[in-house]
Amino acid sequence: MLAALIGVLIIALLGLIAYVANHPSDFRLERSTTVRAAPEKLFDLISDFHRWTAWSPFETIDADLKRSYGGAERGVGATYGWEGRKSGVGSMAITEADAPSRVLIDLIFVKPFQAHNKAEFTLEPDGDATKVTWAMSGHSGFLAKMIDVFLPMEKMVGPQFEQGLAKLKTVAEQG
Repeated sequence: MLAALIGVLIIALLGLIAYVANHPSDFRLERSTTVRAAPEKLFDLISDFHRWTAWSPFETIDADLKRSYGGAERGVGATYGWEGRKSGVGSMAITEADAPSRVLIDLIFVKPFQAHNKAEFTLEPDGDATKVTWAMSGHSGFLAKMIDVFLPMEKMVGPQFEQGLAKLKTVAEQG
């Protein structure tokens, strides 16, 4: 009886390992919204890390979040680092800023898990409004893929992007 149970557990574990190994390593997560504001206004809110405190959902995770800014004031070369009990440790650097249509960011997570991803904001005129798309892409190792099986990034990060876009919309439309 015990041997049969152990055999079933081993087969289940091997099945899980095979499933995770065949899970896609590359990912892309994105959300969009339409904002009644000019692309230039949105570009200014996105390409200046100092202004993220007004709209980024990640700014409110830790009440005592430690922030550091460096490099350029805004746009290419601007950097932002964070450290918090809940939000972990990481940094961002703007690597491309094609005003007013696109901002590309190198996103590095150090803790609780190491990851190197890209964040991209695209701004497309849509009549008297702007379609804003916030995307994140990267490559996941085995451990990250295993976590994604049980806690999908789409369900964890997707709602945060939606919340951030809603706050960005409010900030941009209110003035």
